[in-house]
Amino acid sequence: MARKRLVRRDVLKIGAGGAALAFGGALGARAQTPRQKINIVNTSGGTNLVMAALMRQQGTFEQFGLDATITNVADGTKLMGGILSGEMDMCPLSGFSQVFPAVDRGAKMKLIAGGTHLPLQGLLSTKPEIKTLKDLEGKTVGTGSLGALVHQMVVATLRKYGVDDSKVIFANIGSAGDIFRAVAAGRVDAGSAEVWQDGRNGVHWLERGRFWIDLPEYTYQAGFASDEAIRTKRDVLVRALAAYGKIYRFIQSGDSREAFLKAFAAGIGKPDDAAALQQWEFYQANKPFAGDLILSDERLNYMQKLNLSLKTQARELPLSQVADMSLAREALKLLG
Repeated sequence: MARKRLVRRDVLKIGAGGAALAFGGALGARAQTPRQKINIVNTSGGTNLVMAALMRQQGTFEQFGLDATITNVADGTKLMGGILSGEMDMCPLSGFSQVFPAVDRGAKMKLIAGGTHLPLQGLLSTKPEIKTLKDLEGKTVGTGSLGALVHQMVVATLRKYGVDDSKVIFANIGSAGDIFRAVAAGRVDAGSAEVWQDGRNGVHWLERGRFWIDLPEYTYQAGFASDEAIRTKRDVLVRALAAYGKIYRFIQSGDSREAFLKAFAAGIGKPDDAAALQQWEFYQANKPFAGDLILSDERLNYMQKLNLSLKTQARELPLSQVADMSLAREALKLLG
């Protein structure tokens, strides 16, 4: 796939013109040598854009001897295409339920790290009569495409709390931002949106609809790469994972407030300190990011069984066929 064919919303070159922030040991030695290039792909959601801006601002990749280009694409199909074509080296932060069926169909790729363990969304409505999950039967709920991340979270939550999802009308609205606008405008009865939308435009949470609390077993995002990239660019991938691990720990620490507010304005394209602060406070309270970088067998098995129940995956795969956490463990050694 030629690079010009990869549809993107934003491309961030991280490292050009930035001073490397050397620190002791092996990382200090790396700062004296030319940085290694890595091409990273993520979807174009607000969280990923802010994360990329924060990493550029903090010089996180340079600290690990990397010259990183982050490409944000419109959807998961383009993301997977970039990874499997070899144009992109890794995806660190994406919904990943599609990796299991892709591997089953012969795709040579693996999950290599955790990203966001807890969901960053929940079910919202503007309609006062809709208060509980049970109230959604016979109603229209805004999600993304059927079987993808947002739809999966909604269905998994409904089933967990005894609601018949076959009685719910699902509407593919698009991104979390699109769904929120549809809910706020009353075009759908309820929908899944990011947690920092609570209270805006008259929306309210549904009882048992806060996914980060009511569905913590659902893993929101993870990292993956092709088998070829793992084989030929292992050291670069490990250092990139260490960079993400470092920023996950930083963003969830109390020292990150001002840096996060600045990065939020850069990533979103305009300052909104109220929204940024609400998002940052959520991170401090809930620690959703995988600071340990490991995606556990328990989490992998849950996601695979959910795929099977939704019939987006034909058979259960051995975890060794779909995941390799050894890179994440090597990255943890760099973090100390």
